[in-house]
Amino acid sequence: MSPPLPIAETFHSIQGEGKLTGVPSYFVRVAGCNLRCSWCDTPYSSWNPEGETRTIDDLVAEAGSSRHAVITGGEPMLFAATRDLAAALHGAGVHVTIETAGTTFDPSRAPHGDLMSISPKLANSTPRAGDPRDPGGAWRDRHEARRLSIPTLQALLLAYPERQMKFVVASPNDLPEIDSILSQLPDLAAADVMLMPEGVSPPTAESQRWIVEACVRRGWRYCRRLHIDLFGNRRGT
Repeated sequence: MSPPLPIAETFHSIQGEGKLTGVPSYFVRVAGCNLRCSWCDTPYSSWNPEGETRTIDDLVAEAGSSRHAVITGGEPMLFAATRDLAAALHGAGVHVTIETAGTTFDPSRAPHGDLMSISPKLANSTPRAGDPRDPGGAWRDRHEARRLSIPTLQALLLAYPERQMKFVVASPNDLPEIDSILSQLPDLAAADVMLMPEGVSPPTAESQRWIVEACVRRGWRYCRRLHIDLFGNRRGT
């Protein structure tokens, strides 16, 4: 029997980001993360994990007639049972997207993924000094040490031919770091690279403009957050 997974929430909605934007999907959000992004929009799965353990059979049954499922977090790759969940959903005829920060991955136990959605964390994600959630700065140090692993990103790209890489950006100052990361990932096509504006509200026209210009110059994709446009920053959407 597969071990249970710690689950922060599950819900049926539409995919709000990436190549499958707009597709009705069943979402499974695991509780637990090895990072603590300053701007994390799901702190109930990272800074303060909550929820309950759920069995694989229960989760697959809840997926119902959904043809697409998204395993997200938190960080799904931290849990061995993610492999069992992905396999069970795939066996039920469900298209599986896995969302990961790309910091941890065991190729010998790679979970099934019809689409691997990788979101490397840039320097803009590191908690700032004085963050009340991290009074001693311990998570700041851990996060900065863990947030980026080029070997892990390379292994993920080798294992999953169907992938997308999403970068959460705050300003044009993020572009040199992205260029540096991509220079070390030659197997990634420009069309699989996406820029997504940071924030939990619809971006302003001005904040979008420089992102669009960067995408046009480099052949990347602008990644909107359709669920934020439609529902706002609300759980279960």
